[in-house]
Amino acid sequence: MSLFTLRSAMPASANDLYAWHARPGAFLRLNPPWERVEVVGKEGEFGTAPYRVTVRTPIVGPLKGRFVSEAYDFRPGEGFQDRQIEGPFAFWNHTHTMIPNGPDASFIDDRIEYRIPLRAVGRLFGERTVRNRLRAMFAYRHVLTASDLRRHGLYRDRPRLKVAVTGSRGLVGSNLVLFLTTGGHAVTRLVSGSGAATAPAGEDGTRYVSWAPQAKLDPAALDGCDAVIHLAGDSIAEGKWTAAKRKKILESRSVPTRNLAEAVAALPPDRRPKVFLSASAVGIYGDRGDNLLTEDAAPAGGGFLAGVCKVWEEATAPASAAGVRVVHLRTGVVLTPTGGALGKQLPAFKAGAGAVLGTGKQWVPWISVDDLVGAIHHCLMTDALTGPVNLVAPNPVQNRTFTKTLGRVLGRPAFLWLPRAALKVMFGDIADEALLASTRAVPRKLLDTGFVFDHPDLEPALRFLLGRV
Repeated sequence: MSLFTLRSAMPASANDLYAWHARPGAFLRLNPPWERVEVVGKEGEFGTAPYRVTVRTPIVGPLKGRFVSEAYDFRPGEGFQDRQIEGPFAFWNHTHTMIPNGPDASFIDDRIEYRIPLRAVGRLFGERTVRNRLRAMFAYRHVLTASDLRRHGLYRDRPRLKVAVTGSRGLVGSNLVLFLTTGGHAVTRLVSGSGAATAPAGEDGTRYVSWAPQAKLDPAALDGCDAVIHLAGDSIAEGKWTAAKRKKILESRSVPTRNLAEAVAALPPDRRPKVFLSASAVGIYGDRGDNLLTEDAAPAGGGFLAGVCKVWEEATAPASAAGVRVVHLRTGVVLTPTGGALGKQLPAFKAGAGAVLGTGKQWVPWISVDDLVGAIHHCLMTDALTGPVNLVAPNPVQNRTFTKTLGRVLGRPAFLWLPRAALKVMFGDIADEALLASTRAVPRKLLDTGFVFDHPDLEPALRFLLGRV
């Protein structure tokens, strides 16, 4: 039998730490992004045995393994255990213990007893791999749990909110929803197409409501909500920018935003959301070279993306006119291995084919996905914030620095170079407006209102997100 243990300090009482784990969505929230775990089934409810979760997880490369775990021995405020019912181990039992350390602090102690199959042969070839994987996984879990508890703890004296979210199945929205539900907030997902009908009811504690983004929204869908967070929009990175694609990018942002803003404004003041957070992008500043760009910087005078962002933000006007606090979430390059720019680059970088783009001098306004989620929550809970807010890390880097840093974290060479001409052939106009544009944006409003970044610097952020601790 092998044993793995890890204990970490937590900025919350043992009772609050247990409650966080007990909320729907906690299991999904704790899955490291590099593990690509897919939940395929759930039986029962946390706190009442039997409570079983079935997942599929990669074992080697694209091969996936089925893992069925059963939680038991629930002791509110103290801990619980889970054991493998079906899976790759000969034996697996995980004890989660919450240890008090004062009124608003505690320790979490994870103790895993496991046995690798094939006895001596399995231990010889698998023990080191399993232990390294557990070390990376639980380091990530403990850091993320402490961060989420800290962020929610800043507002422990405020009531939990009822929040409507669009784009909840996207890169950012999926993480945001789990952050909110594990913090005790009630989330309503506005889901287009057949998503509401096929939603896994109760899996993450959210309610699903169907909506048609291009159609007028019945204000009743938002009645009683405290806030609306609008993140939906067609991807700018999928496909070349044909006339039809440009039209879709613009209309998928301007029309739904106005429809939501009008629905918010149509509600009686006592039933109306108090805040409307609407996605935007630092692309509104355009290609500005080495200029340092705070929220006071003027939008670019031309360019497709800058124009889209301006129309996007203007579409919130009905909500502003109704007295609702509106925040434009000007987001930078979101870092997560599950998708976006980083997800697309990883295969090439892992193969040793990482490349500097163009001159490499263009500034990359990046932010880790977890800091972005925390920043959106900060905007939600900070009444003083209104108008544009740059959601970017405080230390942007140039593309050549980004390339070398990612290569170093992965332990791979990154010495290739893709000139502008090659990028134009490969990606069309998106090359100039996104890949080669220099936007040295900084988060002045976030810093001025006391937001604390977990990942202000690039290399520690990449190591955390990729499990390279």
